[in-house]
Amino acid sequence: MKINKYAFMILSALVVNPAFADEIEEVIVSSSLIDSLASEIANPLHVLSGDDISNEATQSLGETLDVLLGVSSADYGSGIGQPIIRGMSGPRVKILDNSLVNRDVSGLGADHVNDIDLSNVQQIEVVRGPSSLLYTNGTIGGIVNIVDNSIAQTDIERLVKIGLETQSVNGGDTQSIFYQDKVNNANVTFAYKDSAFGNFDVPNGAIKHEDDLGYLSNSDFKSESMKFGASTNGDWGYLGFSIANIESLYGIPFHFEEPEDEHGEEEEGHDEHEGERIFSSTDSDKFDLKGSLNIKGNFVKKINFFARDSDYLLTEQHAEEAEHEEEGHDAHEGDSEGPTSFASDALEAGIIFDLSNELLSQKFAVNFVNEDTSILGAEAFMNPASRDELTFGYFASREVNDLHLDFGIRLDYIDSKGSVSEAHEEEEHHDEDEGHDEHEEEIETSFYDQSFDNSSIAFSIGKSLNDFIDLDLGFASVERAPSSVELFMNGAHLATGRFEVGNAKLKSEQSNNIDITLSINNRGFFASATLFRNDVDNYIYLKDETEEEHEDHEDEYEEHAGLILSNYLQQDAELDGYEIEFGNSMDIGSGKLMLSFGRDKTSGEFSGGGSIPRLNPARNIFKFKYSQDDMSLGLSFKSVDKQNDIGVNETVTDAYQMLNAKLTRTLDLGNQGELTLSLFGNNMLDEVARNHASFVKNEVPLPGRNYGLRFNLRF
Repeated sequence: MKINKYAFMILSALVVNPAFADEIEEVIVSSSLIDSLASEIANPLHVLSGDDISNEATQSLGETLDVLLGVSSADYGSGIGQPIIRGMSGPRVKILDNSLVNRDVSGLGADHVNDIDLSNVQQIEVVRGPSSLLYTNGTIGGIVNIVDNSIAQTDIERLVKIGLETQSVNGGDTQSIFYQDKVNNANVTFAYKDSAFGNFDVPNGAIKHEDDLGYLSNSDFKSESMKFGASTNGDWGYLGFSIANIESLYGIPFHFEEPEDEHGEEEEGHDEHEGERIFSSTDSDKFDLKGSLNIKGNFVKKINFFARDSDYLLTEQHAEEAEHEEEGHDAHEGDSEGPTSFASDALEAGIIFDLSNELLSQKFAVNFVNEDTSILGAEAFMNPASRDELTFGYFASREVNDLHLDFGIRLDYIDSKGSVSEAHEEEEHHDEDEGHDEHEEEIETSFYDQSFDNSSIAFSIGKSLNDFIDLDLGFASVERAPSSVELFMNGAHLATGRFEVGNAKLKSEQSNNIDITLSINNRGFFASATLFRNDVDNYIYLKDETEEEHEDHEDEYEEHAGLILSNYLQQDAELDGYEIEFGNSMDIGSGKLMLSFGRDKTSGEFSGGGSIPRLNPARNIFKFKYSQDDMSLGLSFKSVDKQNDIGVNETVTDAYQMLNAKLTRTLDLGNQGELTLSLFGNNMLDEVARNHASFVKNEVPLPGRNYGLRFNLRF
């Protein structure tokens, strides 16, 4: 589905004028997880409001969350940033879109984007603990739930929002429009966004693998998204649907390839793809059906139901730079190497019974998922695989005197089907007259059908020690079945620079996590301290071969394409850490000043010795914000420590400092709405910064100094 942005701009002109006279009413957003106010979720790490997100620079999901304590990002260029929660990432952290898992192919490669549109988000919830068990499985790290109002559950009023943004670091811009209204008995919402960002600038000396051009080649990103929703509601409940499409095109700033010289020998330090355009294009379609019936019976109070059909396609391609720059070049034509397509086709359906009574808030969920994934083409590293999930979840919450108790349990029945193909070389000896031997390659394929029966449990206890001190204790034992990649991977994965080999005999991981939080809030002073420990049995990880082992395998150079051989193995592991924050909010003049300091740290080791690879180091985060009437000024200074705790084949990552600033002013336009102007500056020190969690930290630094301006017009 190709989006016609001009048609949508015409639509915006048609709906703006009638909206002027309508009074805008504030909407209080409830958690889509457990139907309580977002601020009352028992175990959130953070809840970000949509207004905060709409006034920030457009960036990846991981980078949007990176300033939050306990949350960081694994990037592969500025357009790609996968969230990390307390050292957990990838399949251990589930990305939800309105409480349903967003089934893109980000789990198949570090260079794949979390395909989520943040243009009209009401809030982002970063959640761990009992409530995270209700909607999806394997949440060892937790969930990131992106919430919007595309399927309105209550009556809405007419609202129009138009956004414009420009950034200096990549010469990019963004345009967006959102419209909602009640048409007859239907609540209708529509959102559209178009973003185009060029190659981003980097500080002098930041790039190691090519001449310093002042920018990073193939670091551009373009995206176009559309979402339409309609619903009807009444005393009986609500029923609605939404359709969404996202199309993107982005460069891959570094592509691992072991080059050879004319004699077939390795040329160290040379990138074979230098001067070549390497890029990915994506196309995703989602159809959601959601509803709720108010039963109001003695046992069942309400029934929520949902279904999602999603189709996702990512195509990675190569083209010569000159050819790509020709006007009218089609991304699917003229590739110097054949394309590789990553596809996911998923159907998910579920039902949630609200069994609450006067003493206990409780829900029971049943969920079914069928997902087919495939990788086809020149750089395919895994055969097609399928996965069926049947899961049952239960969540209960109760207030007992001054105690708040939450409990969650989940049963997962997962069936993963796939295959592994291996090439075996057979030698045929010809007669002496021919004078040579002929080699034939035979492909042997083994098929697997692996079943996993997992159970997870979590509970938390919260107690108010007095009017301003709260104590929370949480425990969770969560099982996660191995992903299709971990089971069936077998090939050159150029995004990570490894020849990765899965293991079809992997067992489920089991995470036993305990954390304790003490928080204080008294007369403007606030403080919190969290300690956590996470013992993971059968932790799944990629083990790289050592340099000595790599030299021993030189005779297998052609088979492994010269890449590091990495195997998916299991070993018990332990992660522990802390998050502390304190600050004060005070009245100064006619405004309010807020100062805070935060620090987080996560350490991880294997039971057999050695550090878990790609864990981000400790960080200190200082924040300053002054607000007065319709204006606010904010400064954020993040100091990231040097990372010395490294795994096999890792290198030490230097410390860096990141200074960001934002000035926001809101202008009241009377009955015609309001205009919010945001002037932001990121990495104002133009610091050379590398993300330790990135597979390409040495080749792909973080962007340099970036100034930008954002307009949000609301009618």
